[in-house]
Amino acid sequence: MPEGPELHLASLYVNKMCAGVVFTGPVRKSEVSKSPDVPFTCEAYRITAASRGKEVKLTLTPMKSDDSKKRVKAGQADQPMEIVFRFGMSGYFRFTTEDELPKHAHLRFYSKEEPCRVLSYVDARRFGSWQPDGKWQPDRGPCIMFEYESFREKIVSHLSDRAFDKPICEVLLNQKYFNGIGNYLRAEILFRLNIPPFVPARTVLEGLQSEDVFENKKPLKNEITDTKTSGGAKQKQGEGEMGDLLRLCHTVPLEVVNLGGKGYDPQKADYSDFQAWLQCYYVDGMTSIRDHNGRTMWFKGDPGPMAPKDSKAPKAKKRAKKEDDHDYTEKKKVARSRSVSTSKRNVVKRETVTKTPKKEKDARTKEAVSKRRMTEKSREVKTPQHEKRSIARRKKNSSAEPTTGPQRRSERATRQNSK
Repeated sequence: MPEGPELHLASLYVNKMCAGVVFTGPVRKSEVSKSPDVPFTCEAYRITAASRGKEVKLTLTPMKSDDSKKRVKAGQADQPMEIVFRFGMSGYFRFTTEDELPKHAHLRFYSKEEPCRVLSYVDARRFGSWQPDGKWQPDRGPCIMFEYESFREKIVSHLSDRAFDKPICEVLLNQKYFNGIGNYLRAEILFRLNIPPFVPARTVLEGLQSEDVFENKKPLKNEITDTKTSGGAKQKQGEGEMGDLLRLCHTVPLEVVNLGGKGYDPQKADYSDFQAWLQCYYVDGMTSIRDHNGRTMWFKGDPGPMAPKDSKAPKAKKRAKKEDDHDYTEKKKVARSRSVSTSKRNVVKRETVTKTPKKEKDARTKEAVSKRRMTEKSREVKTPQHEKRSIARRKKNSSAEPTTGPQRRSERATRQNSK
């Protein structure tokens, strides 16, 4: 899931690819998207981007004509529009030719050139969203990376809030205070400080000051490099000075930005540097359990006193390759239909078994036999003995005598004469 560093890298990507590019026409939305239409049409405009925590804002700025007397045509925008994006679980931007348009491009901006190029917002799972004429969400706190002083001050001044009664790993995902922190960042930050994930957040944060006491408050872009300890574990230069969780909430995301992107440039999609950077998240030898919100927490050692009871580690899943990340094609449909048909067959089998179990069949058979025997006995009691003998005699004679022909007629005549 994209976190603060990825959204900032997305904004850098847009600014780099769209520098000097003129866009034109309406902003087009895919038919399947449920997000709102973007009512913006302009003959010539430019696009710039900025990020704040887990949000990205695109600004569409109409270009002024050299002819001051020329009026803007009806329906054409003459004022900038801001569109705020939230990426959900799989959102990102791509800049391609029109022929190479990604399958899940749900919002598209077309350039004014030949051949035409398109800036697309791509989201296979469609959990992301955008808001025309949008503003930064007021409920989100200051950005952990680029509003560090405000972020730190807000945390320290609100420690009495009930939100800090929860475990520290869950509070780190609260965007009201930690705008930009996500699942992998919380694991990496707590692992470096050797903090159990399920300890009360207030206990971890109490004693921290609203102002950071370390001298250099600037982003540690060129000062943080990897070294190896004698035990082979990774360690960061200056780690002995980094005992402050709020400081790591600021510096660890900047390390990801300095890697050059977790897939940005998305055209290259090289994740090797990012995977080598990870020390805890999805790393062999680490433990994972689900927190109280169902999110997977990676850690090492004791989880802490507030760990969920009977919590189990989720089943390990193989990481999907980049080319399969957005594959919702016929392959998955066929697999899904096969699984559905198999489950239906299993249900039919279960139903047939439950309808006529063997024990119930045997019981019914025994009951029917006993009823038949009782009926026969009652008939025997009601029928006199001589009647039974005459019936038996008649049956015997009838079986012996012929049913048709002259012999049967002569026998009848003989019996009548004897009488």
